[in-house]
Amino acid sequence: MFETLKNFLVDELHVDESKISMEAELVADLGINSLELADLILLCEDKFNVTFEEDDLHTFLTVGDVVNYLADKEN
Repeated sequence: MFETLKNFLVDELHVDESKISMEAELVADLGINSLELADLILLCEDKFNVTFEEDDLHTFLTVGDVVNYLADKEN
């Protein structure tokens, strides 16, 4: 799941691959803005066939937060 998310970040949002880790902060470390986060969420919803709750979006501070959210939704 992490690798797929990493590929989205690199391929779709043009994030430097060397900066991406589970601990990397989406805004501070990767420079993702709110529109890019929305794009990432839509990509994840399509790829993983999950629905993100709007109230949960503000809890995504790191790449790991998104990965863990996706993992929880799969179970």
